[in-house]
Amino acid sequence: MRQIRLIRHVRLGVKTLLLHKMRSLLTMLGVVFGVGSVIAMLSVGEGASRQALDQIRKLGSTNIIIDAMKPVDEDVQAQRSRLSMYGLAYDDEQRIRNSFPAVERVVPAKTLRREGRLNDRAMDLRLVGTSPEWFALVQRPLIAGRTMTHQDIDQASAVVVLTEIGARRLLANNDVIGQNITIGGQAFQVVGIVQSEAGSAGSDFQTPDESVDAYIPIALARERFGDYNVKRTSGGQERELIELNKMIVQVRDQKDVELVAAGVTRMLEVFHKKKDYKMSVPLTLLRQAEAQQRIWNWTLGSIAGISLLVGGIGIMNIMLASVTERIREIGIRRAIGAKKRQIVGQFLIETVVLSVLGGFIGTVAGPTMAIIIRQLSGIPTVVPLYSIILSVGISVTIGIVFGLYPAIRAANLDPIQALRHE
Repeated sequence: MRQIRLIRHVRLGVKTLLLHKMRSLLTMLGVVFGVGSVIAMLSVGEGASRQALDQIRKLGSTNIIIDAMKPVDEDVQAQRSRLSMYGLAYDDEQRIRNSFPAVERVVPAKTLRREGRLNDRAMDLRLVGTSPEWFALVQRPLIAGRTMTHQDIDQASAVVVLTEIGARRLLANNDVIGQNITIGGQAFQVVGIVQSEAGSAGSDFQTPDESVDAYIPIALARERFGDYNVKRTSGGQERELIELNKMIVQVRDQKDVELVAAGVTRMLEVFHKKKDYKMSVPLTLLRQAEAQQRIWNWTLGSIAGISLLVGGIGIMNIMLASVTERIREIGIRRAIGAKKRQIVGQFLIETVVLSVLGGFIGTVAGPTMAIIIRQLSGIPTVVPLYSIILSVGISVTIGIVFGLYPAIRAANLDPIQALRHE
């Protein structure tokens, strides 16, 4: 019985709204744009946050990344002696490997800038001397051939693995695997091509690789290129002594990552008298990014929610005008026995119908706006399911809250005074 009565009230409410189509449409637009803007804003925030989180996850939640860093006071000393000595040492690798049982592996990396050349083609490469475990920690799709192996290390094989961009520029129109190229005047055989996905330069979660890398065995890099780098300056030349530029420490269990990071930091502080390194813990960055994502989503949602609030005020305004127009109708209904709760229900149904219809149209408009934003600006957008549920829920709530006052006002009209109203 109650369901039949509710259906009858809904039909009556829709019929009443259709009597003023334009007014109902304009009132509903406030909710449509409110819901649409909430979904669009949250999709922008979600897309940007997921992109950042994905970049951090690629670094590995069980990894600790240590980079060599030139101290601020090193420039002054270098000007006097023309020799800068800083960065990580081979002994650091052994100490970390032997001192922490929770460490699974330590992957060293020695980086240099050298020219790669094949016949008349040449380009600047970042030469990375490392171990085969590098490709287990910095996982990139293998496009062709293979990566380095321990056999290459044992035999001191002059092999190189290129990233896709370097391979295309140097090896265009040539057979890729097995091709011999020179890097820094030294001959190497290409054994593999990997795809590189470097992170944003300067960001806290920059990936350890770059778009144009050439990977060779670390022992071979030390043997052929040494530990000294020569840099040209305005006053002549400056030499740098850097044994290792990077180390990636992999911890067996995620729960031990921060404990091991603290221990490694204390160890480096003992053996490094100057701050010539920096440490990144992707797990910590991941937690910080997730916290920032929540704050960002709340901020965007709150800003967009103002549109819903404005839409709710518009609903209240129209319903108050509707009550004024229908005073005589209300008086007649009260006179023939309608109760206050029935009058309240009638007006609430009308406001809820407006807000629900606006909410559902907004759920179509919101993702459409997100797609347009992605196409025009290139900003990644992801429409989360909770944004649709939240927006529709809020729109219904707004319809009830902002429709309640006009409904109560209509129900409290004096029937006699209402019947006299012209």
